Amino acid sequence: MCDAKCIIFGATMLNETEVKDKRIVEVGSMDVNGSLRPILTKWNPAEYVGVDIEHGPGVEVLCPAGKMVEKFGKESFDLVISTCVLEHIRDWKEAISNIKNVCKRNGILLIIVPSNWPFHGYPHDYWRFGKRDMENIFSDCDILVLKEDATKPSLVYAKIRKPEKFMEKDLSEYKLHSVILNKIIIDINDIEYNKFITRLRLINNAKKHLSKLANKLFSMLSKNSPNN
Repeated sequence: MCDAKCIIFGATMLNETEVKDKRIVEVGSMDVNGSLRPILTKWNPAEYVGVDIEHGPGVEVLCPAGKMVEKFGKESFDLVISTCVLEHIRDWKEAISNIKNVCKRNGILLIIVPSNWPFHGYPHDYWRFGKRDMENIFSDCDILVLKEDATKPSLVYAKIRKPEKFMEKDLSEYKLHSVILNKIIIDINDIEYNKFITRLRLINNAKKHLSKLANKLFSMLSKNSPNN
């Protein structure tokens, strides 16, 4: 997924040398509201592979982000793109490990994540990443660009190079902000997640019920209006 701001960042941060004749993989590539693909393919990459968990526009391969190394092998791509995807993955640590390891040494990672952003379950939404989080999570790589939108809702944008002497950082104990629990935690357990989903369904059902009542009341008032 990629909106206008994501497209602008990708188009300005990448250059032809980083794309031409290179193997590119886009993680979460389904074109829902925009894609970097039309821009980058003009620079003639050797291959552009769209990976997602469902079939759709821009998707060539069905594969969870956490299984990419198993699917493609280590150090298979020169450029790895992930825009507004990681917040939707419950095991974000496994996903990021795969993103790092499927990238070749001296390859580029282009990552965009939400920092201060409303809940958006497509179909799930778990995490929020601040600039400091990105610095810590990718401290085993060379961060070339890292910035955040000045106004809310805000995204964090990162261009990262995997170093020649890459040694992966252990993130097993790293705590991240959970948008569904509104606290910083290591992981979300099944009980907490199921409680949240139940509350969310109750709230949505209540909203639908109130909307129906409001429409019914409006219809009754309209019929009883002196103008009718």
